[in-house]
Amino acid sequence: MRKATNKDREVTYMLPRIKEIWPEDDLELLVVFDEGKKVLYDVKEDIEELPDYSVLREVAGLFQQVQVDPSRTCVYWNDVVDLASDSIYEYGKAI
Repeated sequence: MRKATNKDREVTYMLPRIKEIWPEDDLELLVVFDEGKKVLYDVKEDIEELPDYSVLREVAGLFQQVQVDPSRTCVYWNDVVDLASDSIYEYGKAI
């Protein structure tokens, strides 16, 4: 849970929790969140912008090994490459 403060009030919000995830063709993730929202998240843009993510394209089979962390608020492929659930939630294409 995160807290953000405004001049007159404090706002609390929960990070979206991932229920299920599937690596799809063409470097996309199909993600289902606890509250039922489903999104398709394209990882190609991250690969182009973030040098560490290039291994997802370069290492055969790595993209398919995506895992959800125990808190269910992040997916990861290795010790360096991960992606927060709120980014997936916000920037994924609703389906």
